[in-house]
Amino acid sequence: FFRWMVDSRVAVRIHEHAAIYLAACMESLFRDVYARVLRSALLERDNGIPKFTVELLEQAVSGDAEIWGSLQPWQHLICGKNASGVLSLPEGLTLHRDQQQQRGGKSGDGNSYIQTELRSTEQCLLATRVGSISELSDLVSRAMHHLQPVYTKNHSNGTPIHPKCNVIHWAPEAIYTLCYFMHCPHMEWENPNVEPSKVTLQTERPFMVLPPLMEWVRVAVVHTEHRRSFSVDSDDVRQAARLLLPGVDCEPRQLRTDDCFCASRKLDAASTEAKFLQDLGFRMLSCGRTDLVKQAVNLLGPDGINSMNEQGMTPLMYACVRGDEAMVQMLLDAGADINSEVPNTVHKHPSVFPETRQATPLTFAVLHGHVPVVQLLLDARANVEGSLQDGMENYTETPLQLAAAAGNFELVSLLLERGADPMVGTMYRNGISTAPQGDMNSYSLAAAHGHRNVFRKLLSHTEKGKGDVLSLEEMLAESSELEAGSSSSQLDLVRTGKAKLKALKEAMYHSSEHGHVDITIDIRSLGVPWTLHTWLESLRTCFHQHRRPLIQGLLKEFSCIEEEEYTEELITHGLPLMYQILRASKNEVISQQLAAIFTQCYGPYPIPKLTEIKRKQSSRLDPHFLNNKEMSDVTFLVEGKPFYAHKVLLFTASNRFKILLANRPCGENTCIEISNVKYHIFQLVMQYLYCGGADALHIRNTDVMELLSAAK
Repeated sequence: FFRWMVDSRVAVRIHEHAAIYLAACMESLFRDVYARVLRSALLERDNGIPKFTVELLEQAVSGDAEIWGSLQPWQHLICGKNASGVLSLPEGLTLHRDQQQQRGGKSGDGNSYIQTELRSTEQCLLATRVGSISELSDLVSRAMHHLQPVYTKNHSNGTPIHPKCNVIHWAPEAIYTLCYFMHCPHMEWENPNVEPSKVTLQTERPFMVLPPLMEWVRVAVVHTEHRRSFSVDSDDVRQAARLLLPGVDCEPRQLRTDDCFCASRKLDAASTEAKFLQDLGFRMLSCGRTDLVKQAVNLLGPDGINSMNEQGMTPLMYACVRGDEAMVQMLLDAGADINSEVPNTVHKHPSVFPETRQATPLTFAVLHGHVPVVQLLLDARANVEGSLQDGMENYTETPLQLAAAAGNFELVSLLLERGADPMVGTMYRNGISTAPQGDMNSYSLAAAHGHRNVFRKLLSHTEKGKGDVLSLEEMLAESSELEAGSSSSQLDLVRTGKAKLKALKEAMYHSSEHGHVDITIDIRSLGVPWTLHTWLESLRTCFHQHRRPLIQGLLKEFSCIEEEEYTEELITHGLPLMYQILRASKNEVISQQLAAIFTQCYGPYPIPKLTEIKRKQSSRLDPHFLNNKEMSDVTFLVEGKPFYAHKVLLFTASNRFKILLANRPCGENTCIEISNVKYHIFQLVMQYLYCGGADALHIRNTDVMELLSAAK
C-alpha cells in the first residue's frame, strides 16, 4: 500500500502509518462485504454450510447501497445507491427507533403519525434535488438533527469532546454553495408565480450520479471535523463535490486562516470582539501588503506580532506557508519569534492540527517547498532542526526529514550545509521507538520514497568534527573491545559509527520493502550486511522487473547472509521464490547459482535414495528411426550438424515442437536451426521423446543443468 500511495502521488510525503491505516481500512471493508454476503447466504445452505459463490457475491454487492459504490472503479464515490439506482438509508441510521423514543412508545393514532413523520424524514435525507435556498436550508437542518449523533467523533487530539459542545453549524455561504450543486430549476417552475425561461442550457447531471443529501452532509462534516472547526464553510462543500460528483474538481484546501465565528458564540461580547479584531489582524497580514504590518499588529492582541489564532499559528507561520518572502522579512524586522512553535495544548487553541504540533516557521516553509523563504529564515538564525533542542527527544518531523521525504534535492542540500542531522528520527507520542533517536530518519524517508539522488546526497554529507567515515569493522566493534587507554572521543566515534550503521540498516529495510532495489544495492555497496528479509524482497523485486543482471548479483550474495538470519521465512517465502525463478529462467548462470543455494540449504548430508515412480514405458517410435535420414521429414541444425526427425512423433510428443512446426510448409523436408543448445544435449532430448522414457539415457552429472534448461 505504501508503494502504491507513492506511485499514485496521493501526496508528496507518505507517512508509514497512512499505509497501515489504508490496509486496515481495506481489511475492514473486506470483512464487512464478507459478512453481508454470508447474511445473504443464510437462505441457501448446503449441509448447514452457507453457499458462497461469485454470483451470490455480485448479487449481494449490487443490492447493497452502502458498499456497492465503494467497490466501483470510478474516481468519484457513489453513496446511498445500489446498482439499480435505488436510494436507501444506511443500516446504522435507525430512524424508526429514534422516532419511537421521542414519542414515548405510544401506539394507535400516534403510530400512524410516527410512520408519516418517518417517511418525511427519509425523503429529506434521500433528497437529490431542491428548488430553492429556503427549502435546502430546512432540509439541512433536519438532516443534521438526525445525522449529527451518528457522525459525532472525537477529534483524536487527546481532548475529550462533549456532545453539547461538538455541535457543528452550517455557514450561510455553505448553504448557498450546496444549493448550487443541488438546485433544480424545473422544481421552481412548479410555482405559478415563476415564469420558466425560454432558453435553457443543459447543465443537469443524470440521476445516477446525484448523491442524496445525507451524503453531502456526511462528507462536508467530515472535512469540517478534519480541520478542527465547528462551522461548515463553502470550501467544505466544494471538497465534498470533488469526491461525490464526476467531472467536478477543485484544489485541496490550503492551510490558511479560517473563520471560527461559530466558536465565539460561547464567549461574551468583549471576548468575541477581541476574536474579531484578532482575525482582522491576521487577514491584514495575509493580504500581502507590507505597509499594513504596524496597523495589523495593534489588532492582534497583547502578544502582538507573536499572537496565535485558534489553529495555534502565528502570522509568520502563515507567511511561510504562502512563501511571501517580503512579508516574512517585514515580520522578522518587527520582532516576530523565528523559532515559535505550534502548541501541543488545544484548550486555548481548539483548532490545532495534530500534524502541525511543534512545527516552526522553518517547518512550514520546508513543507511547502519555498526555498527562498527557507534561505531567509536560516540566514536569520532559525533553528535548522525545527523545534528539536539539543539532547531532547524529537516528537515531530525535522525540516530535513520533510525535505528528504518530498525528494527536494535543493532543500536537502541547503539544510545539510547549515548543519541538519540526517540521523534524527521521530519518536512516537507514547514513547515507544526502536531506536534511541527515533524511527524514520532522513535516510529511511528518502529510501522509502525512492529518492535515490537525495539518498546519495545524505550519504555524501560528512558531519563536521566527526572525521572520516568508519569502516564496517569499526562500526561493528563493541565498546568493550576498545583499549583501556582509549579517549572518550574515540568512544563517541565508534558509537556514531554504530548509529549510522543502524540507520542504514533501517533505510535498507524500507528500500527493499517498497521495491526500490537500486537504493538497496547502493546501501549494500557500503558494506551494510544483508538480512534474509531484505535479500528476499530485493530478489522478488528484481524477478518481477525482469532484471537478470541484478538477479545474478543477488544470488551470488546469498553466501554473505549469516546463518543466524535463516528463519522460517526462507522456507515459506524464499524457496518457493527461488524455484519460481528457476522455472522461469533460461539462463545457465542463474540455474547454477540456484543449484548452489539449494545445495547450501540442504547441507553436507547425503541425499537419500528417491523411490522412482514406475511408469509403463511405451516406445513412441522405434529407436532405429532416431536421427535416421530414412523417412525423415524435418531436419534440425544444431551447432552446424544435421539432426533428422519425424513430424508425426514431434507433434504428438511435445507442445513446443508442435508450435514450432505448425507454421512450416508441408510436403517437403523442413530445415530448422536450433541455437543455444549443444548437439549432444539436443540428442538426449530427442532420445527421450523417441524412446518414451529416460531409462536408456546416459546422462553425465555435468550435463544435468543444461539438459533441464533445454527440456523446459
